[in-house]
Amino acid sequence: MGDRLTLPEWNALASQADDTVPLLETALLIARDEYPDLDADLYDTLVQSHAEHLRHEISTIEPWPLKMAAINRYLFDELGYTGNHDEYYDPRNSYLNQVFERRLGNPVSLAMVQMEVAHRLGVPLDGVSFPGHFLVRLPVDDGLLVMDPFNGGRPLGVDELRERAKPHLGGDMPDDAALLHILNPASPRAILVRTLRNLHGVYAEREEWDRAARSADRVLKLTPDQPEALRDRGLAYLKMDYKAGAQRDLARYLHLSPEAKDAPDLREQLVELNAVRTSRMH
Repeated sequence: MGDRLTLPEWNALASQADDTVPLLETALLIARDEYPDLDADLYDTLVQSHAEHLRHEISTIEPWPLKMAAINRYLFDELGYTGNHDEYYDPRNSYLNQVFERRLGNPVSLAMVQMEVAHRLGVPLDGVSFPGHFLVRLPVDDGLLVMDPFNGGRPLGVDELRERAKPHLGGDMPDDAALLHILNPASPRAILVRTLRNLHGVYAEREEWDRAARSADRVLKLTPDQPEALRDRGLAYLKMDYKAGAQRDLARYLHLSPEAKDAPDLREQLVELNAVRTSRMH
């Protein structure tokens, strides 16, 4: 038996450098919130078995793109990992244990599976926090190979990337420099925060406020004082009638983002909260 996979402690993650935050372990830590009996070793072993199945084939192939094509073929065609097009907002798409079990995920979780297998085979695959859909990138001789994990790892040409980015840039078509900037690698911390923000969005939409608050709270464990997460947790606390927590978070958000678009509305809510708390004290 090898070493058991040890999941990190939530309170230890904030002090770690972005690139040293363990991606698989922290993704499973996020999943353990919802699935407390989760066996992390099981999924670590599964990823390793995916990699071992490919190891000999990958060792006989030279350029990165051909290695990557073999990884994609195995994961998406043979094993059947696929984007959940029918139920895109199912929270299970963001929990990595469920992605491994069901072979269904969203762009971020499928990218994590791809990256984890690729890294164990020495293939330098990075995630890309692309606007809209998360993507992956691989260095090649003449630049970058960008792929869409939600659609079987399909390669994306530069024109399609520009078109995909355009609606998120106020309708402007990005030039080469802007596109390259968007295609910068995402750190493990950024990938995990995106996962948690997706979960927060799903739970807020469903009005599952305890889970929405938890998702925002976990973002704050990774990036303390992240303004949007403070606001999101504060508003969820408000829905849960946890007024002291809501007051604390919303006041901190307004201190950090005094010019935010929603600042005037939130100031009004804070005034009301303070008035209620003051009247209760008298």
